[in-house]
Amino acid sequence: MEYPPKELTIEELITSKIPTAIPDQTIGDVQEYLEINGPEFDNMDYIYVLDGDTLKGVLSIKEILSMDHPLKVSEEMCNNPITSTTNNTPEEMVYLALSHGLKAVPVVKDGDKFLGIISHDEILKIFNREVESDIFQFGGIFHKVGEEYTSINSSTYHMIRSRLPWLIIGIMGGIAAASLIGMFEDLLSSFIALASFIPVMVYMSDAAGTQSEALIIRSMALDSKMSMKNYIIREIKVAIVIALVSGLLAGMMAFITRNNPLLGAIIFLSMFFSIIASIIIATIAPLIFKKINFDPAVATGPLATIVSDIATLAIYLGVALLLMGLM
Repeated sequence: MEYPPKELTIEELITSKIPTAIPDQTIGDVQEYLEINGPEFDNMDYIYVLDGDTLKGVLSIKEILSMDHPLKVSEEMCNNPITSTTNNTPEEMVYLALSHGLKAVPVVKDGDKFLGIISHDEILKIFNREVESDIFQFGGIFHKVGEEYTSINSSTYHMIRSRLPWLIIGIMGGIAAASLIGMFEDLLSSFIALASFIPVMVYMSDAAGTQSEALIIRSMALDSKMSMKNYIIREIKVAIVIALVSGLLAGMMAFITRNNPLLGAIIFLSMFFSIIASIIIATIAPLIFKKINFDPAVATGPLATIVSDIATLAIYLGVALLLMGLM
């Protein structure tokens, strides 16, 4: 099932059964016209003043009923009314109506050619649909609901089937991370302080990655047409600043608490590169999962976390091995 359902275009929402007038008509003529033809109209919030098929102005029905009969429409109408074009989306049209306090929105094409209006009822329907869509999207359901996506109506079996495999992959990844540490036992034995900083390194990478993961999934849910390229470039810039500040702080604390410049340098460089790697992994993983029709909200956490942990350990122990070899 596709969600939200197929949207109607602006032109499909237009009604032309509305009261109109010409600039030279008197208010009395318009009042009489409304009394005779009122039952035929779909909407009677405004009188739309036309010169041929060009929209010249708008008059409120409420105002017309209180005006003097001899006055001309052109003297009392609101010139340059707020309009929507057929190129606008329904959502943009709703924003236009809400921001200008309009009960109905006139629609024009090719400049000023008047096509009709979007009525108050249609505006409310579109607004309600958008609110409903946002509620689903905030829940991580995105723009598609199918068996590969978990939702509020998913069964217990489906929730287990969709989540457990990724956690099993996480266990396998944890075993791989433990094996990686085992390969550096001699290094850790010769510089025991390195082992005490492993939890800090892993935590900081995971924390930064989790932030990025939550933000990209929320952004994907709110805007299915967002520029992925621009988002990733911005996230890399953010990652560099976060990694630099975190690395400097952690490196200084390691140097001060252990009185060891080499340890401080290892912590700084390792944290700098591992946080950048973790943020990139957590940002790109949901995009890949969405592309291959796996639910990013379920799959990204376990897989991105274990890949990030392995990358962090490899960077940390690799930097330590390199710097200790140079000393």
